[in-house]
Amino acid sequence: MSTDTNAETGDESTSNCGASNETNRTTAESSSSTCGASSTDDSSSNCGASSSASSDDSHEQEVGSTVEDFDADPGQLTAVGLGPGHAEGMTERAKTALLEADHIVGYTTYIELIPDEITEAADEIYDTPMCGEVSRTEESIDRTLAGNDVAIVGSGDPNVYALAGLALEILESKGATASMVEFDVVPGVPAAQSCAARLGAPLVNDTVSVSLSDHLVPMPEIESRLHSVASENFTITIYNPWSRKRRENFRKCCEILLTHRDPDTPVGIVHGAGREDEQVMITELGELEDLGESEIIDMTTTILVGTEDTYVWDDRMVTPRGYETKYDY
Repeated sequence: MSTDTNAETGDESTSNCGASNETNRTTAESSSSTCGASSTDDSSSNCGASSSASSDDSHEQEVGSTVEDFDADPGQLTAVGLGPGHAEGMTERAKTALLEADHIVGYTTYIELIPDEITEAADEIYDTPMCGEVSRTEESIDRTLAGNDVAIVGSGDPNVYALAGLALEILESKGATASMVEFDVVPGVPAAQSCAARLGAPLVNDTVSVSLSDHLVPMPEIESRLHSVASENFTITIYNPWSRKRRENFRKCCEILLTHRDPDTPVGIVHGAGREDEQVMITELGELEDLGESEIIDMTTTILVGTEDTYVWDDRMVTPRGYETKYDY
């Protein structure tokens, strides 16, 4: 973030949905919103990571205001995918959408990935810590209904384990429509694709993604999905693989994979793709569980488990597309 951006703290900060003359950063832990979304904080997070914010309330609140509570002509709401986490990985369309937005809303870590020249141009930045998905999505919608052009950001793509769908659900619950606020989605490079690019060519055939985060989906359901997916010859992309509160999820995942795949199945691991702490490793499935306590595997890591045909050549994962069965080369 730019040093010109003001991070307001304490009880002095309020969010009024309006565009200010100076760049103003408000946070859920430090601001109360008059847009209809509750700004709350909880230092004990059930998302697998602790928050620096503190309050007696949960981050997630029931949707409050409705479209009837706003007198202004609605602005535009754009869900923007930031891609893998570095400026070069953002599309030009994403950069343009962010520069055209009056307000930018997002998870604190993702806001910090946006180039300074973009955040400096915004009238207001609003961010929340982990687990504030509903509150910040409602905040972005209320700011839009109040007449502002708003961008809600996420890493990767807005339609891959992200908030584009939630935004539409909350719009509907408020009695608004997507066309009323000119809702748009700007795609970004998903983690599976950006990580695959660092590993070689592991995703050129049929692939399936699974998240180990049980924040929204119960672990028994995730286990059932893993059994179903691992029994087929797909490349498996695993999101949100490990945290201190989810050690057992990762252990169980490794156990399930080994019931369907050989221990020497190639596995690619990318931590913090496109960020300063990026790490890349290719290992075997039989070694994966032991890496759960290492720094390379956490909630910013994406794991790609190869098919029965995937092999490692010159430190690169290769999943054959099938051309060798049809052509001589």
